[in-house]
Amino acid sequence: MREIQASEAKAHLPQLLNDVERGETLIITRHGRAIARIVPEVDRRQEEIDRAIAGIRDLRKRTGKITFKELRSARDEGRKY
Repeated sequence: MREIQASEAKAHLPQLLNDVERGETLIITRHGRAIARIVPEVDRRQEEIDRAIAGIRDLRKRTGKITFKELRSARDEGRKY
């Protein structure tokens, strides 16, 4: 959760809305006192999560199961030891 002054919020509203859309909660303050809270839309965020999970499940069906050894190999690929 991030606090931002009202004057700054006014000047940067489009960017702040992008931040909220990505899941961040903002507190708008005036003279050090909280006056408003901007929170992500819960239903929209849940729809995005549901779509992402469905996409992962579809990918798993197409590719099959991955062994732990394959997963570790993919993680370590390109690492310098």
